[in-house]
Amino acid sequence: MYGYEQNAGAQQGYVPPQQQMPGQMPDGQMAGGYGQQPPLYPEPSPPSLPDAVRAFTTGAMAAEDFQQVFATSKVYCPRGDNPGFLALHNTQQPVIPMFTSLKELRRYAGKESKYFVITGAEVIDLLPTGYGFVIDMEGKHRMVFDAKAVEQMVDFAMRRMYG
Repeated sequence: MYGYEQNAGAQQGYVPPQQQMPGQMPDGQMAGGYGQQPPLYPEPSPPSLPDAVRAFTTGAMAAEDFQQVFATSKVYCPRGDNPGFLALHNTQQPVIPMFTSLKELRRYAGKESKYFVITGAEVIDLLPTGYGFVIDMEGKHRMVFDAKAVEQMVDFAMRRMYG
C-alpha cells in the first residue's frame, strides 16, 4: 500500500512520500540522464505578429516564415452588426482591414468600435475569394496583401498541411 511500510514484520505506520526536486524523476535520478540538468534557457519563441510584420516589411523575414507566424497569431478585425469581415471597397481591389493588436484597431476604428479576434490561419481559410487584406492600416509598418497574394498564402498553407 502506498504510504505505509511494506514489510510484514514491521509495525504499520505512516511513511510520508518523498518530495521531488524540479527535473528529478520519481526514483531520485535527474531527468535527461545521469548528472544532466534541464536546460537553463527555454527554446526561443517565435516572434510576435507585430515583430514579424516589421521584419517582413523591412526584408528581414522570408514570406514563408512570416506566414507561419501569421497563421498562429491572433488578429483583431473590426465588425459591423452582421457576422463576417468588414471590407473596404474604395481601393483597387476590396480589402479587409486587420490589426496586430487592440491598440492598433482602436487607432483606426475608435475607442468604442466592435471587433472580433481570429487567427491568421482562420483568416486564410475564411477570406472570400477576390479579397485581400491590410494589416495595421494606420501603423508605421502597414502591409497590404492583394487577392493574388492571399491565393499564394492559401496554396502555401495547403502544401504545408497536405504535402
